[in-house]
Amino acid sequence: MRVITGKAKGFHLKAPKDASITRPATDLVREAIFSILENTAHNWTLVLDLFSGSGALGIEALSRGAGQVDFVERDRRCCDIIKQNLEKTEFSAQAYIHCCDVAKAISSLNKEYGIILIDPPYSNPSIGKLLTQLASSKLVGLDSVVVVTHSSRKPLQPAYATLNLTKERRHGDSCIAIYQKEARP
Repeated sequence: MRVITGKAKGFHLKAPKDASITRPATDLVREAIFSILENTAHNWTLVLDLFSGSGALGIEALSRGAGQVDFVERDRRCCDIIKQNLEKTEFSAQAYIHCCDVAKAISSLNKEYGIILIDPPYSNPSIGKLLTQLASSKLVGLDSVVVVTHSSRKPLQPAYATLNLTKERRHGDSCIAIYQKEARP
């Protein structure tokens, strides 16, 4: 796994050896995610990477010019790998690692993010509940772009509370769903 483009282009990232811990997004899927974001996201100041795994998505955002990324991952081994990858790519000063459960992070973080990246295990049954929790949190503003990768065999809903599906792209078994908050009248 490598950083696709930007300041850290070509850096190889460490990933957990145990495939049951993470399912890293492929280069093709990561490239598709950031191609979509280049056309839809206007605020790259704060990025939130939920279910971070190796940190590849958040590090790709930093490489492409994001100001700061908060990584959320509950597995301690993965948190250590994210730290190593940030040191290797020299992005440690622009990152904070929250080694905790995603639901806990959503309820405790208190910033509005321009981009929220969510790459959960495809078998995670609580994604809808987490998206609803996220929609009701302070983390998502009117200009926020929420990106969720999921299995094409487990489609997501067109809306979760105030988050509405605006785009969806399929790449093999992976789907990329883009949600944005509806404006209140």
